[in-house]
Amino acid sequence: MDIRPAATLVLVRDTAEGLEVLLLQRTWDAVFMPGYFVFPGGRVEENETHGQDHIIGPGDAEISQTMSVDEGGADYMLAAVRECFEESGVLVAVDKQGNPISGDHPAHADRRSVFDGDLSLASLCKKHGLALPLDRLAYLGHWITPPGPPRRFDTRFFVTPAPEGQLAGHDGIETIDHVWIRPEQALEDHRNGQRLLGLPTIRTLRVLNGFETTDALMRYAHANPPEPYPNQPWPAVKKGKPVTLEPGAPAYDEAAKLDPEGEGSTRAEINPGEAVEVAARVTRLTAPNPGMMTGPGTNTYILGHERFTVIDPGPANESHIERILEVTGGVIDQVVVTHTHQDHSPAVAALKERTGCRVFGWPAPPGAGQDQTFRADDEPEHGDLIVTEAGLLKVLHTPGHASNHLCFLLVDQKLLFSGDHIMQGSTVVINPPDGDMKAYIESLYELLAESIRYIAPAHGFLMGHPEAVIDFLITHRLSREHKVARALEALAPVDLKALTAKAYDDVPAAIHGLAARSALAHLLKLEAEHRAFREDDLWHVVHDS
Repeated sequence: MDIRPAATLVLVRDTAEGLEVLLLQRTWDAVFMPGYFVFPGGRVEENETHGQDHIIGPGDAEISQTMSVDEGGADYMLAAVRECFEESGVLVAVDKQGNPISGDHPAHADRRSVFDGDLSLASLCKKHGLALPLDRLAYLGHWITPPGPPRRFDTRFFVTPAPEGQLAGHDGIETIDHVWIRPEQALEDHRNGQRLLGLPTIRTLRVLNGFETTDALMRYAHANPPEPYPNQPWPAVKKGKPVTLEPGAPAYDEAAKLDPEGEGSTRAEINPGEAVEVAARVTRLTAPNPGMMTGPGTNTYILGHERFTVIDPGPANESHIERILEVTGGVIDQVVVTHTHQDHSPAVAALKERTGCRVFGWPAPPGAGQDQTFRADDEPEHGDLIVTEAGLLKVLHTPGHASNHLCFLLVDQKLLFSGDHIMQGSTVVINPPDGDMKAYIESLYELLAESIRYIAPAHGFLMGHPEAVIDFLITHRLSREHKVARALEALAPVDLKALTAKAYDDVPAAIHGLAARSALAHLLKLEAEHRAFREDDLWHVVHDS
């Protein structure tokens, strides 16, 4: 799939309440991100470069250097200006006297012609004697759509103060609504499930949220262009043969971390029983239990050099237990458990019997799939520190997948052992009553407050860019919640089966039984937030009084 170059222009303005940003709502019929609130933007067109004849301020060479591209940086900026005009009606341009154009300038009458492609940005400037002050834009960020969506974009984000005297308005075709809003409020609306936001929008809003005025924001953005986004293929080995990993591939972040010189020495596969040193004094050992729910198998992490701490020893599989004892030489001081599902904790009893190790974790809650044999010597509290030879482990209570789920942060290396709270390649099962969607999303938000550089999941490779990973999980869940809420509004009163069929019409009917558990988790979250209620076996909407 081709990755299309694209550009986005973030319009900001000062108000008595602080800085505000313009968001546009995409139509519900859109193939990509329907109903989402976004900044004005779109793809870079081939004829974009003709607009360079009308720019004032830095030229393409200087802009490209700022953006860490060989050439064509100005084309991204020109696309951002054009798309902003098409989608919001705001044109960042100056007249022959060098003054920003007003809201009644005749150029605004040509908005539809530019939108339809009948008039290029360069032709618009020539027709009305306009120049494009690219020095008023600042480079703010870079985002490449990860694999999976129907369309992928290599998008550059720019920011500029909205020209005074021009009124913004959605185009009524690609966008159906618009709002000026404080970044803090937009993020809060997203968290409450009231406004759909995508990952790059969330990341940008977080940057904007730190500034009170447009002047302060623009000074920062001009002085601090973002770091280049990792987008180079990385060499690795798979089944004994050299392979090239593209950004977004499961093994990419791990390969780049373990082989920073790009020598192609890391494996792009997970083999049960193979010891892989993923960080200083941290070894991953994967159990031989691959499957639909476990991926390549459950990861056990072994911390230490002479005396060892074991995280999630896994299922009661004798060969895996023997391999743990072999790697550690049987010198295991402590075992730490993220939660008590059957692929994580049953091996604890054998290690306890054979090494006398101390066991940390929380008791198993009731329910199928829980390891009721698990016994802990210590039940650490949220925020407690556990001493290991690899450094201090900070205990983080992260309910959602399981009520007793704990993550552990290796503080000095900023490495999060996420258990099943964050998995690679699939979303986590949230199965009521022990699974709790509201608790899951809230604990994901709490992880954003921690200083994390890499995530070491119980299933899969190391994962970089933790904020983006966590934001994706939150956004994915809230997007589904929005669909559940819309289905409820359309069908209520409705039973779970009928609601699932509508809210999950994008997944095969064969797995609607499993989807119903997720739908129930979302409904229970809406119920806890007083947005839905259940009477007999039917779900209803809570209407504002």
